[in-house]
Formats: sequence, C-alpha cells, structure tokens
Amino acid sequence: MQNKYTFEDFVKIIERLRAKDGCPWDREQTHDSLRPCMMEEAAEFVSSIRIFHESGSAENMREELGDILLQVVMHSVIAEEEGLFTLGDVIEEVSEKMIRRHPHIFGTVQVDSSDEVLENWDEIKKKEKEGKAWIASPLREIPQELPSLTRAPKVLKKIDKLYEKAPGREEVADRLREAAGKLSDCSEGTDKKETERLLGDTLLLLCEIARREKIPAEQVLMDRIEELIEEKER
Repeated sequence: MQNKYTFEDFVKIIERLRAKDGCPWDREQTHDSLRPCMMEEAAEFVSSIRIFHESGSAENMREELGDILLQVVMHSVIAEEEGLFTLGDVIEEVSEKMIRRHPHIFGTVQVDSSDEVLENWDEIKKKEKEGKAWIASPLREIPQELPSLTRAPKVLKKIDKLYEKAPGREEVADRLREAAGKLSDCSEGTDKKETERLLGDTLLLLCEIARREKIPAEQVLMDRIEELIEEKER
C-alpha cells in the first residue's frame, strides 16, 4: 500500500501550521518552548522499544518516531524563519557527517572490528570539534542535559583519556567499599552535605565500573526499577 503523504508533504504541513493564518499554538512555539517536548518524545520512543519487545507490536514505535520527526522538522522550520539554517542544511550536514565518520565504507580505511570503528569515530569527532566556539573544554561537549547515569561514564572516559589515567579495578573496588562504609555509618545527625558528597562519590564509582564493563548504567537501573515494581505487584 502506497503512503498517502510524502516527506515533502509533511514539511508543508508543518509550514502551514506555522504560517500567519496557521495554528495559534504552533505559531507560538520556539526552540526553548519545545525543549521539554523533544526530551519527552525521545523518552517515549525508548519506551516504545520496550513495548515492542513485550507486545510484538511496532505500532507505538512507528508513532513515536513520527513524533520525533515532528520535532526535527518543527525546529528546522523555526530556524529557517529565523534565518539560521534550513531543513536541507540539516540533511546535508548529517549526510556529510555519516560519510566522513565511516571512512571504512566511503573511503580506503580498513577496520577489523566494531571497536576500531568506534576508535576512528571518536578521533574524527574530536577533529570536528576543534575550534568550536561553544565548547569550552572536551568535558563540556558532553551535554549536561543528559541523564546523570548516562553522562557520568562519558565524562569519566574523557578524563581517563585526556587528563589522568583512571584508577585500576582493585582501587575502584577499594574506594567503593570505603565510600559505602562511610555511607552506612552516617547517622541521623550527620551533616546532609557530607552525606550528599559521599553518595555522589559512590555513584561516580559505580559509573566507573559501568564504563569499564561497557554496561549502560541508566538502562540497568531502569530495568531494575521495573523488576522491583513487578516483584511488588505480584
């Protein structure tokens, strides 16, 4: 069955909504006002993957991808109205990026594993970021808007690579035991700021373990929370 609407049709729909005689709500939206929408839609798509595995239905996944596409097109249309860039610019830039970051496909570089692909990707990405005015340091290029359990391993990885070597496995384990012991010794009268610092140190150490083992800490905690809920609902 042929789709009724094309990508070009969809862009025209969004442009119509943003027109002077378009939808009052859509016309009022800005990059800032749409920030929560983008975060929510991304989370809902991640949720749709879980729903697919549980139900076998891809309907929700398809719907949520459409909502993310809506956000991409809406931001691009707003940017064009502001004279910043166009949707064509967005497509052109990401296409060039994919070609540039896959020299083993579109060039002559030889790779033997996905690890080598990621190493090349990181090196190319590093060169791309050089001289960008909005990046104060390599650590600042990791968005602070990321969930902390996702952001922390990325920051720790860059610190390990660019600033100082990460502690060894045994040292991390010793630090974790020490931090956990201090936390368990905290009493009701313990200074809250000190407890927060100890908790933060413990979480960072757990994220370092997750980084070393290539385990997605955010997803692991999310899955464990769901398991806990299921256990209590039985």
